[in-house]
Amino acid sequence: MRRSPLLASVPLLALFVGAAAFAGSTSGPAAGAAPGFRLERLAHVDPPGSTADVYGFGTYAYLSSYRSPDCPAAGVRVYSLKNPRKPRLVSTFAHGAADRSLTGSDTQKTIVKPIKTPRFKGVIAVTGFQRCVTGGFQGFGVYDVTNPARPKKLAVVSTEPRGAHELWVQTKGNRVYVYLAVSNSELMSSPDYDAQKRTATIPGDPDFRIYDVTNPRRPVRVGDWGAWKTLGIHPTNGRGSYKANFVHSVYTNQAATRAFLSYWDLGTVILDISRPAQPQYLGRTPVETNQPEGDAHSVALGRNGTLLIETHEAPRAAFPTLYDISDPRAPRKLSDFMLPTAGPPPDASFLNGVHDPKILGNRAYFSWYRQGVVVADISNPSDPRLLAQFVPPGSASVWGVFATSKYVLASDMDSGLWVLSLRPTSG
Repeated sequence: MRRSPLLASVPLLALFVGAAAFAGSTSGPAAGAAPGFRLERLAHVDPPGSTADVYGFGTYAYLSSYRSPDCPAAGVRVYSLKNPRKPRLVSTFAHGAADRSLTGSDTQKTIVKPIKTPRFKGVIAVTGFQRCVTGGFQGFGVYDVTNPARPKKLAVVSTEPRGAHELWVQTKGNRVYVYLAVSNSELMSSPDYDAQKRTATIPGDPDFRIYDVTNPRRPVRVGDWGAWKTLGIHPTNGRGSYKANFVHSVYTNQAATRAFLSYWDLGTVILDISRPAQPQYLGRTPVETNQPEGDAHSVALGRNGTLLIETHEAPRAAFPTLYDISDPRAPRKLSDFMLPTAGPPPDASFLNGVHDPKILGNRAYFSWYRQGVVVADISNPSDPRLLAQFVPPGSASVWGVFATSKYVLASDMDSGLWVLSLRPTSG
């Protein structure tokens, strides 16, 4: 197991960095948890280079990478899981070794979707690029992965003043959209931005941007939105130690009528994106007093888009919060989900936070950094219960999780890809 230097391995905006509840390869429920399940290890692959998010589509896992400790990053590694106990690398794309234009870039987030439009029929993978050296490419790329063993670049799009930190892809009728989080753009692209003082008085280019990729070879920017320009909330008027309001990640409902922007210290901002060229503000989740840092990182949707889980990449008091968003103008808090055995954080590390959530049916899956992979029963979202937990051996830093009906994928920053199975303890 590799261990990257801490500051080199932090995600883009985690500038501040307990103990795992379980250790080892297979873990079951803790005291106070709903009994009867365990996460069983099926396979583990530790490829060269560092690991970021993981996405599953069909019988393939798409494993992204980030800049630490080397630049360029290792690109997107594609593994066949036709036999989930024996993952097999079939291709790599979006990396500097094969594409010289990307020699100064990393790829932290990749989304894979089947699309059918008048201009393209097949499967596309969209990955975000961030520069890891001065002059490196930043933006996003669209790839044809209809045959996962032979990815083909369709288009790359540059974004300024930063790359796409996170993104989402959604179809709407016969159109396809890519939704980007270009973090801190509204501040950094201001005409009077002072980088040393981190001040500005004029809103710059918004953090949230929408691209039409109906023709994936020719993406077109069609819309954007920023809290400073629209709501008058300055990007540095945040809370906690970092004090920042920026779009960290974005997610939409299946109908592509609502966008959910993880706006760090602003909470989750909900937009009406029925007309992509004119996003409209609806509401946002409140930042609770028991979340002193804010640090809204990502969301997942359940119950036909009426349940929202918000995670927090915070150094302390970090846990998911569940909301009823039946009325998006007034999200109603249902509960916080806390691990029953987690003690106080040992330090002020972002690794104490909970990174990404996923929902499959009545279960929520979390990549919880030091706490590994956590599965919760959310059949009663006002009282979520721990089902199972898996912490990779050694020093865990689980970045991504992706749940399917057959297996659970997890990506650890230092130890690579894990394939797990959620099973009854009696099985």
